[in-house]
Amino acid sequence: MRRLLQVIVLISLVVAPGTLCAQEETAGTQSGTEEPKDAAQPGGPPTGNQNQTTTPSANPNLVNTEEAGESDNIEIPRKMAHWNEYEGPHFTMRAGAGLLYEFAGYSQDKQSKQQFTLDPDFRLRDFRFLLRGTFPSLKRNVTWSTGIMYDAPTNSWLFRETGVMFAVPKLWGYFFIGRTKEGFSLNKVMVGYAGWTIERFTMNDATVPILADGIKWLGYSPKHGFLWNLGWYTDVFSHSQSFSSYSHQAVARVAWLPIHSEAEGTLLHLGANFRYGTPENDQLQIRSRPETFPAPYFVDTGKFEATATRMAGYEAYYRVGPWMLGSEYWFQLVSSRSTGNPVFRGGDIVTTWILTGETRPYNTVGGYFKAVTPSRPVFDGGPGAWELVLRFSSIDLNSGTLRGGKFWRFTPDLNWYLSREVRWSFTYGYGQLDRFDLRGNTQFFQTRLQLQF
Repeated sequence: MRRLLQVIVLISLVVAPGTLCAQEETAGTQSGTEEPKDAAQPGGPPTGNQNQTTTPSANPNLVNTEEAGESDNIEIPRKMAHWNEYEGPHFTMRAGAGLLYEFAGYSQDKQSKQQFTLDPDFRLRDFRFLLRGTFPSLKRNVTWSTGIMYDAPTNSWLFRETGVMFAVPKLWGYFFIGRTKEGFSLNKVMVGYAGWTIERFTMNDATVPILADGIKWLGYSPKHGFLWNLGWYTDVFSHSQSFSSYSHQAVARVAWLPIHSEAEGTLLHLGANFRYGTPENDQLQIRSRPETFPAPYFVDTGKFEATATRMAGYEAYYRVGPWMLGSEYWFQLVSSRSTGNPVFRGGDIVTTWILTGETRPYNTVGGYFKAVTPSRPVFDGGPGAWELVLRFSSIDLNSGTLRGGKFWRFTPDLNWYLSREVRWSFTYGYGQLDRFDLRGNTQFFQTRLQLQF
């Protein structure tokens, strides 16, 4: 813990001056909610007028635009320093970076110790460089992004969301071409840095690849409160990457917003997800850590023959001001004669409450929640934003002849957003693993420092 505190103090000294600079230069605008110059007008389709500027409200909770890289990479502060932004006649560019550093400790019962040996560990979770920009000289709204991330498990660097997004006003949306998230699951589409817990739930990490190469169409009809996300992907360029487990996949995600009020801060999101994929080399492996990055894979089917997978599930979220309740659940049907065509299942239910009163913003085009921005940052003399989270998740990988295990976990979490750039999370978890003919109970003690600048 002393080691973690030393890192926090050191990095806070580096980030704080940039944070104060950003607050001074964006006075009068909610930090993190400023729209890009080429953004569409809220409540309508994207516009092709690159010189039209949108003025956001003081504290918007609905964001009706989308930039390339926004749903995967962290939000890059605008004008944080003179070096991080360039605006030229033909292209613009913003540079940024993000870092996650964490600690995990455990308390195991006898059966859990027989299943796995778990040791306390400090670990670098994520480190990435980001570039994002626009092409002002083009008549059409076009944005671009690229992200380079250090992958700790493989000790290598890989490209995160990288590609070009262009607006198609007549189709009420955007097309993205390049490397991106598939679009299955709101929790997966969200930026990892913006999540309410420090890790996504187990079924999510086990069955949905973090990235894919292809084309994606995102759209939103404000009149009907209807949004969609359709994508087709291939592994022509990514078959050697650790995240690539499918040669081809098609994803469809649709959602309805019967309630979405900017004035009252209320939102009801009801969505459905569908996915079809063909595993690379007709081989598949479904596995997940117990929502703790330094831990081993608790549930794991091992590699088995599979010719195709089909996934379907729901997502439902209700937000009233600082309070939110949500749930996701889905099934994965695997075409695998040798293992009896197994069916895997899992999901979660979560509730969050921002004690300091802020409302978590929601992006209507991408259909996901954005990061919490404190109204009174610590570096400006305020308390920051405090968020209390309770989540229950489960996964079942026992089906057909496969015994990948069953796991559930209850997770209380406290997030302290010191500023938009600095977040500190404190997490406790209690989980049970049913595997190896044993039922082991484990307590998880986690903390994570998050920086983006």
